[in-house]
Amino acid sequence: MRIYLSLLLICFAFALQAQGTITVEAQPNIEEMMQRYAEINRGQQFVDGWRIQLVATTDRQKVEREKERFLSLYPGVAVDWTHVAPYYRLRAGAFITKLEATQMMYRLKRDYSSAYPVKDKKIQPFEVAN
Repeated sequence: MRIYLSLLLICFAFALQAQGTITVEAQPNIEEMMQRYAEINRGQQFVDGWRIQLVATTDRQKVEREKERFLSLYPGVAVDWTHVAPYYRLRAGAFITKLEATQMMYRLKRDYSSAYPVKDKKIQPFEVAN
């Protein structure tokens, strides 16, 4: 959604340079939706960080079962899965440094022997409190 909004703004900027001024008339519900979108995303800040990849599979049900199992074994550790076709990836934690992620990885190795640290560009600062 951000990409589409950015492209729309760029198009308007080029049009303003070429024509002078443009007046955009939007329906009130569209303006309200855009203001709400801006409010929601204003506080969203992401940082580069690390997570521990626990499972990668093409079976969505398997990754959901593993998530439930993980939550029962490690209730204080954040965990979620993502889908990048064709794989579902189960990842745990949110760490600023690789060292922190590696320390957690060694804790998780007894239950997830194939766990390894992975770089993640979408870590929100409030997640890091693991």
